[in-house]
Amino acid sequence: MVKRKLFWVASVVLPALVCAPAFNTTSRADNGPNHRVRNLRFGVSGGNVNDATRRFCCSGTLGALLIDNVGTQYILSNNHVLGLGGSAVAGQDVSQPGLIDSNCQVATVVADFTLAPAMEPSNVDAAIAQLRPGTMDPTGFIEDIGVPSSTTVNPAVGMSVAKSGRTTGFTTGSISSVNTTVNVQYAVSCGSGKKFTVNYTNQVVINSSTFSAGGDSGSLIVTNNSAHNPVALLYAGSSSATIGNPINEVLTRLGSALGRPLSFVGLGGGNFAESFDATSPDGARPFLPEVAQMPELPEQAVEHASRTLDQHRGELMSRPSVVGVGVGRSDRNEAEAAIIVYVDKTAGARGQLPRTIDGLRVQVVETDPFVAF
Repeated sequence: MVKRKLFWVASVVLPALVCAPAFNTTSRADNGPNHRVRNLRFGVSGGNVNDATRRFCCSGTLGALLIDNVGTQYILSNNHVLGLGGSAVAGQDVSQPGLIDSNCQVATVVADFTLAPAMEPSNVDAAIAQLRPGTMDPTGFIEDIGVPSSTTVNPAVGMSVAKSGRTTGFTTGSISSVNTTVNVQYAVSCGSGKKFTVNYTNQVVINSSTFSAGGDSGSLIVTNNSAHNPVALLYAGSSSATIGNPINEVLTRLGSALGRPLSFVGLGGGNFAESFDATSPDGARPFLPEVAQMPELPEQAVEHASRTLDQHRGELMSRPSVVGVGVGRSDRNEAEAAIIVYVDKTAGARGQLPRTIDGLRVQVVETDPFVAF
C-alpha cells in the first residue's frame, strides 16, 4: 500500500516503481505525459520536496489555485502530498514537477507549504501552499480543462464529473455514492513505515477503473460541463474506485485553519481570472459528454436513504471486510436510492449482509482496499 506515486532510489536513480495499480484510461489530450513535466498550469505533478526516504521519493498533483480575502494565492492539494501527512513544517518548498518526475531531485520551487488540517478530526485530506509569484498560471488554468468556475457545487449521485491529474491526465466519470463513510489506508512515510487507517465520513465515491491512479491525489474534481464547477478533492481510491472530499468541506476546514476565507481563482468570482479569454484557442474548456448519462438521483430519495443509513452506518462498518458504506442509485430502478456497501474482496471471509434495510435495497460493491494515492 502506498499513499502516492513512488520512485525507488539507490546509488543511482532506477526506473519508477509503480506501487499502485496500472489502469487503462479513457482520457482527453495526452493521458498524462504533459502533466509530468514543467508546466505552469494546474492538475500537474508536484509535491513537498521533503517527501522522500532513502529508498523512495513521492509526488502527487497540484490540483487548483485558491485565493484568500486579502489576495494571497495558494496551491490546493492533499495533506499527504504537500503536508507530509501532518509532519510538514510551514515554509517547506513545494516543487513542480514533483520529485518522482525529476529523478528524485528538486525541480522548480513554485510554492511554500502553508498548512494542512489534521486528517482526523478535520475529515479532509487537504493542504495549501502559498504560491510564489510568476511560477504558475495566476488565472488558475487547469491542464486540459481551462479556468474552472469559482462557484462550487455539492456532489450528487449520477453527477457527471471530470478531473485532470498527474498520472492519468483528463478523465471523466460519474458520482456513484455520496454521504459515504470510508476507511482509507496510509503509510507513515514515503513508501515505508507503519500503515494506519483514517476513517472519513460524507465522502464522494466514483466507481471507475479509469478515473484515477496513484499520483492523481490532489486533483480537483469538477462538473463535466463547460462551467467546470469544483465538486471534490481527490485523495484516495482503489483499482475500481476514486474517493474525494466534498469541496465545500475542504474550503471550510482550510479557511478555518488559515483564519481567512478561501475561494477558487476561477471564472465568475470577481478575481483575476475574470480577465482570462475563454474564447481563445488555448482557453477552450473541454468536456466529454457521456453516452446515455443517467439523470442525477432525486434529492428527496438521497435524503431518505441517508437518514436510514445513518441509523445503521456503525453496525454495517463494523462487519468484517466492509471498508465503506454510502448512498447510491438502485440497480433495479434508476429513480430509487440504495445503500451501497463497499467490501474488500482481498480480506477473505466476510459476514453476511442484509438484502434490504427498512425497505431500501443493499448493493454490495467489491473492491480492493482504499488507499491514499
